[in-house]
Amino acid sequence: MKRKVGFVLAGIFLAAMFTISWAPATAQAAPIKLTYANFPPAPTFPCVQMERWKKEVEKRTNGKVVIQTFPGGTLLKAKAMMDGVISGVADIGCLCMAYQPGRFTITNATALPLGLPNSEVASLTLLDLYKKYQPKGFKKVKVLTMFTTAPSNIMSKIPIKTLAELKGVPIRASGGAAQILKAWGATRVGMPMPETPEALQKGVVKGLFSSLEVMKDFKFAELCKYVTMTQTPVYPFAVVMNMDKWNALPKDVQKVFDDLVVEQAKWTGTYMDQHVKDAMAWSVKTQGVTVFDLSGAQKAKWDGLLTPITAKWIKSNAAKGLPAQAIVNDIRSFAKKYEGK
Repeated sequence: MKRKVGFVLAGIFLAAMFTISWAPATAQAAPIKLTYANFPPAPTFPCVQMERWKKEVEKRTNGKVVIQTFPGGTLLKAKAMMDGVISGVADIGCLCMAYQPGRFTITNATALPLGLPNSEVASLTLLDLYKKYQPKGFKKVKVLTMFTTAPSNIMSKIPIKTLAELKGVPIRASGGAAQILKAWGATRVGMPMPETPEALQKGVVKGLFSSLEVMKDFKFAELCKYVTMTQTPVYPFAVVMNMDKWNALPKDVQKVFDDLVVEQAKWTGTYMDQHVKDAMAWSVKTQGVTVFDLSGAQKAKWDGLLTPITAKWIKSNAAKGLPAQAIVNDIRSFAKKYEGK
């Protein structure tokens, strides 16, 4: 009888030890689940970079972190992205600063017509600008990376080779592109990108002003058979995280995120530039698109008309107490550094 009781007590003791030793391990094994909101459709480059970042985080944390992505505005719309992340609707969000230029004045200066040559250079330039000035618009979030579009060009249903041919033509554009098109004599029409194909078909607009990956991603090459290479401006994006969620992450996970900041900016810029080349090759080969390159003299003339835009930005923001001239100088300096690499 005593022997039987001893076995029972030993069994209880071992069961208790098993529970004590394994309970914390089980709790630690539960993954950290984070939500990531994005506003463009899944096939577009902001969402491609999102999926790449998710994959890298999950791999580098050995599954300790699991990211659930929400493309196409299914969790947060474009203009609600920053406030939605701050309030915790999403843990992470990707936003385009051009939609709220007054909120992101310093970083949105990269959207001025400053001749940033491609997405890789512009993305790294944008990140350097953010690091130097630490704009107050980002004080309530953790910045995980930044990147830009490739330079914008005119896609049209009619051939546009000169400023005279552009005069009065209705062109779809967003953000600061309005003043660029106005300087060139075009008529800017604002509308969401998904509404643009129908507007082109109905003749509401005769073209659009954007980076060229949309020729394939949105199939604009089926409607716009001409491209005029203006190569300006770019549009800046940021990926931000809710600060409480960031502070709650283990230090080793925070390090993984921090290690990806510059790497992701460079990867996205490189991907974007190659994607534009691929999209244009597809457009020319399969859709018969004609590309017009401006001559050196033409490009100088077109760019010269944009100089007052930058001068006006410097003057108005200097009056608000910002080091506006220094910001523009820094953008040019950072870009030059990366162009040489």
